[in-house]
This record gives sequence, C-alpha cells and structure tokens, in this order.
Amino acid sequence: MQLTGSQIVIECLKEQGVDTVFGYPGGAILNVYDELYKHKDEIRHVLTSHEQGASHAADGYARSTGKVGVCLATSGPGATNLVTGIATAYMDSVPLVAITCNVGVPLLGKDSFQEVDIAGITMPITKYNFIVKDITKLADTIRRAFRIAKKGRPGPVLVDIPKDVTAQKTEYTKKEIEAVPRDTRRITEKDLKTAEELIRNAKKPFVFVGGGAVISGASEELKEFVEKIDAPVCDSLMGKGAFDGTDVRYTGMLGMHGTKTSNYGVSECDLLIAIGVRFSDRVIGNAKKFASQANILQIDVDPAEINKNIVVTSSVIGDVKEILNRLNEKLAPMEHKDWMTHIMDYKEKYPLTYHEEGLSGPYIVEEVYRMTKGEAVIVTEVGQHQMWAAQYYKYKNPRMLLTSGGLGTMGYGLGAAIGAQVANPDKQVVNIAGDGCFRMNMNEIATAVREKLPLIQIVINNHVLGMVRQWQNLFYEARYSATVLNDSVDFVKLAEALGATGIRVTTKEEFVAAFQKALDMQTPVVLDCIINCDDKVWPMVAPGAAISEVFCEEDLENK
Repeated sequence: MQLTGSQIVIECLKEQGVDTVFGYPGGAILNVYDELYKHKDEIRHVLTSHEQGASHAADGYARSTGKVGVCLATSGPGATNLVTGIATAYMDSVPLVAITCNVGVPLLGKDSFQEVDIAGITMPITKYNFIVKDITKLADTIRRAFRIAKKGRPGPVLVDIPKDVTAQKTEYTKKEIEAVPRDTRRITEKDLKTAEELIRNAKKPFVFVGGGAVISGASEELKEFVEKIDAPVCDSLMGKGAFDGTDVRYTGMLGMHGTKTSNYGVSECDLLIAIGVRFSDRVIGNAKKFASQANILQIDVDPAEINKNIVVTSSVIGDVKEILNRLNEKLAPMEHKDWMTHIMDYKEKYPLTYHEEGLSGPYIVEEVYRMTKGEAVIVTEVGQHQMWAAQYYKYKNPRMLLTSGGLGTMGYGLGAAIGAQVANPDKQVVNIAGDGCFRMNMNEIATAVREKLPLIQIVINNHVLGMVRQWQNLFYEARYSATVLNDSVDFVKLAEALGATGIRVTTKEEFVAAFQKALDMQTPVVLDCIINCDDKVWPMVAPGAAISEVFCEEDLENK
C-alpha cells in the first residue's frame, strides 16, 4: 500500500513494538507528529521540557527495560539538543534510536533556517547514523537502525529524515521483525580452553563484573560461575546488580571510590576475571600497577575492548551470557577456602563508614534502601551523591541503578527517571541528585507533573559542586574556584511552581517523615535535603595512584 514517509515512520515503530517515544516537536518534524497524533492510542508520546530531557528519558526507558529507547526532535537546535543524551548512551552502550527531521532535500547544504548536519555532528557518538533522502529506502533504514542499536554491543543510532521525504509517498509492506541473535561468532574452543585452564590453576581468583553482564542478562549464569570457582566478586558502577549486592561474596565497587576490600583484593589476586568491563580509568587507577600480581582473563562482546586499556593474559570474545554458560558446563566445583577467608577478613576490617551525626548523603541512601526494601529503581545524576548511591544502596538485581558512568553527564538523572517511571509504572523510581546537577535539567519536573508520574526527586543539597570541591580541598589547597553555589535558589518553591510537592529536610527525622510522605503520595515530590558542604566520598584513590593506595578519612588524618 502507498504511504507517506511520516506514515512509514509510525508503522515501522509499531513493527518494532515501540509503545513510547519521548520528544519535542518543531517545523521540520511536523508531518511525523501529525501522524503520531492519529496513533496516540498505540504509541504514547511524552512531551519533555527540553530535547535533552527526551534523549535521557529514552535512555532511562532503555536501561530499565533492555528495550530500544526512542526519541524525536526537529531540525537544527532541536537535533543538537539531543547530542549530549546520544553521547551518554554511546558511552554506556545503551540501545537508542534518535529520529530527527531536517530541512527538505533541495535546501540541504544551503544554510537554510534551522538546518544542521546532525549526521555529521553525531558520527563519533553513534554506532551508525543515516540521512534518508530517498523515500523508498526509509522503511528498511529504520528497521536497520533498530537492529544495529540492539546487535552485539548496543548503542545509539540516529536517523535524519528531510521534511519533504516525510511527505512523499511510496509502497510500504509490513515486515515481521526477527529477533537479534546473541553474538557468538568469535567464541572459540581454543579461547574457552585457555580460560578454563587459567581458572583451574588459580589459587586466588577474583571476579570483576561490569555493565556487559547487565546488558546480556547474565545474572543467573554469573551466580553459578562464581559459586563454582569459589571466588569473591566486585563490580564497576555500570555493573551494579549483575551480581547480588547482598551476597556474602560481594565485596563492593572497584576503583577510585571502591571499597578497600575490592581494591586490596584485586591487587593481591592471581587471576582477575573481568566480565563485561572496559577497564575505565576511574576503575584501574595507575594502569602499570593495576592487578600487577594477576593473570587477567577478559570476557567481552566487543573485540575493540581487548587490550585497549589493560593488556590481558587471555580473552573470550562474545556474548557474556553464552560464554558463562559454556564455561559453567566445563568447570567442576572448586574451593579456595584460605583466599575467601582472607577476603572476608578484609570485609570485616574495612566496612564502609560515615559520620553518624547529622543528615548526610550516605544516611539518606541507606534510608531510601530501607524504606523501599531495596526494590526501587534508583537513578542518579553525577558526583558525590552518585558515589553514595553506588556505595550504600544494595542492588540485588540488574537494571535497578541507572546512572551516567562513561560520559558523567550532569543533568542526566531526572530525564532518565521519567523514562524509567514510564516504562515501569508499578515500580518506585527515585532520582538522587546534587543541587548542582539538579539545576541542569530541573525543568523536567514539569514533565513528571504533566505525565502524573509518582517519581521522587531527592536533592542532596550542600550548596556547592560537591565532587569538584572535594578535589579542590584535597588536591588544590582548598581553592574553591567557581564551586560555591551561594545564591538564593529555593528548590521547594521551584517544585511548587512546577506543580510538584516540595519538602525541605534538615535532619534525619525530617527525612524519614518526608520520604514516607513522598512514598504515600504517588505524585511527583522534590525533597530538598540540606547537608554539610564539606562532606566527602570515602574511600578514595588519588588520581594517578594505584588502587592499592586507597585511603579513607582516618588514613588522611593519621598521615
């Protein structure tokens, strides 16, 4: 049947099972929005306050479900406003399809009103991108975009469509979409055998889990693997929940703000099994000293990650879930009693601690964990509050922590929380922000109100840019250049002005009462939680130091 380009866009979204899109209309994309209006009972459109909020919302939708997130924007500044969200998704391997519309084909390259080469701009931060000048190729391009976004290591894909193409007509035939298979092309028996030998010969194995294990849905296989080889487990920020954070074998996060147990253990192990990780600089510290006593076995779907940041002893390339399945079939149960006892002694000796007096970030996160019974979807912005959320909330399942790990995007959390809440209406979503981050995209509270979303926005408000100030305090002789937010912004009044409920909190008792009220209300609530401006994230590894040189506040005072 003959359909217009805009009709084809909507039909292709329906083919892919898309039930929600996030976006903001404009002149170039009007034809698509007009068609979307006719299908509003099939595809929900969430109008955000800013296109960046739309890209983050699509990201949060994708991270919390494993599905492809979709965002829409018009040409020019509408398209460029998506860029930060696309880059965020790219760095954290989030499946996303961004559909933009541009000026008509005859106007391309002529500096036309609201024209921009968005395909050129986003080339380094997408898995692939397209500009569709021929309507006969539109349907297959959109189908290909979704497949690329999901295949192998997921990521964002952009499809740019000139406005005249959305109005032209061509023949359209519906297609049944085939499931994207797991990537097993590069898994070899030779690599599996080498991995098996390394594991069998290890006396002190340590498992390091990253976001790849979450993406592949490998939690059950990972648990079986860890129990078979009798090893402790640490994770990266992106790997939270892949392995149960309440399990006795779990030692906490690794790296700059990782636990002493994880940092010491990885520094002492004789085999580090890295599963779905990219060895970020925030994890490894001084690369020359990282896991220097260990053989390193890396399991990852992306061959580009092998030997990129850390030279490894051996690797198995392919889908994490499939590789763990095959290794579990080969391995017999092992025992490392002395090693496990040694690591458990570290856990007892070096627990995470914070000052008990007064309201603090760690206390807030622990109370959120207690009061939600560990079942909330936690979203964060970037900074001190992000690290506290990683340290003090116990993630029992994957896709329960949504955070910008690679790009470190301030302003990510509220948009992502909206996407997660839309995707998971039966779950409690809590976005934890610092006051500096909240300012970046706080206008999205209006979106949460309009959509009647029961999300809770916690602002851990220390009136400074906390993590930057922490570095200035420790490494820049307390020269607080441009990090003090000494203004009169009132987040409670702001929340009320945007249609939400705002509550200011200054004590532990007030927080418990306010958070319970927020849970009971089931409407958007902003909690403005005032904490001390000099609270810090501990432990910490100084930039350029080995992770074994991790220190806490007590170490600093003693030194």
